[in-house]
Amino acid sequence: MKCISLNQCTRLEQLPNVGPAIAADLRRIGILRPGDLKRRDPYAMYEKLCQVTRKRQDPCVLDVFISAVRFMGGAPARPWWAYTAQRKRELQNSAAKTRKMKLDPSFLNASCSIPYRP
Repeated sequence: MKCISLNQCTRLEQLPNVGPAIAADLRRIGILRPGDLKRRDPYAMYEKLCQVTRKRQDPCVLDVFISAVRFMGGAPARPWWAYTAQRKRELQNSAAKTRKMKLDPSFLNASCSIPYRP
């Protein structure tokens, strides 16, 4: 069952937008409990996952990371795709992050391959 408030979450899978696959990805980068997401940088988390797996992850994984970090920071639960436009803006406006993440230009406006499920 998904959490409605951050204080109810004890397992990663209880977070909005986080299922077994994303929970496994989070554990791979050292995030073991929902509380571990507080004050984290979702962009750095995404980059770490890409490094650990040695492959560029779908950009929607970053959207899910943003949604989880924001939720654990006190924001209301929102679907991961609500963060897609923010991710695109942030990466386009932040040359430092773009250089840090070594992104090819196609990533900045990439669409997600994760199916949209309202």
